[in-house]
Amino acid sequence: MGDSGSARTWYGSAVKAARAAGDPLLTAYQAGSLAQFEAHAGNAAQALNLIRRARRALGDSRPAVADAWLSSVEALAHAAAGDQRAADTALAVSRTATENLADEEPPPWPWVFSFTPAKVAAARVACGARLGLADWVMSEDTEALATGHEKQRALLILDIAVGHLAAGRVEAAFALAGRALTAGLHYRSGRIVERARAMRRTLTTATPPKIVRDFDERLHGVYL
Repeated sequence: MGDSGSARTWYGSAVKAARAAGDPLLTAYQAGSLAQFEAHAGNAAQALNLIRRARRALGDSRPAVADAWLSSVEALAHAAAGDQRAADTALAVSRTATENLADEEPPPWPWVFSFTPAKVAAARVACGARLGLADWVMSEDTEALATGHEKQRALLILDIAVGHLAAGRVEAAFALAGRALTAGLHYRSGRIVERARAMRRTLTTATPPKIVRDFDERLHGVYL
């Protein structure tokens, strides 16, 4: 819904409840989830601190899925801080951990789904969008990565659109962003709409092309 204040309140409650339950996996998962939220919000320092707390909760016996996922979140946090080298290193760690998942049992609760190489690739796209690295975004089979729930696909498509914009492909960028915005309006997702607005702000021109003017018209008057 894009209500960051309420989101932080409930994430905080979830972390406290997990600690009270005495389950280190659940505690790490909730702290990591809040870290992911803060990384997406651009709060790199808070995200990295939460990732350290999640790893301390797990100790040395953490499952590979936890390493793979937390490292991908760490990469996003470094990207939010503008640190390309650290983001690339964290992605490499995530990729290596993902390769070890084949030797494990199905992911332990609260991880419900396996962490696949496609998810590492999607994390790299997200990092590339925040770093303004078109080659990170465009080097992946980005359309194939846009899977899962339509809202999640819309967020990834916006990252792909940012990559096109960084490469100077304005028409392609806003064609994709228009698709994502359609999903955001359909689901009344404040998060998608705000991400679309953030992307639009990165294009500064006195004479935007028609596709951008149409995009602006769609955004005008949207209140979610």
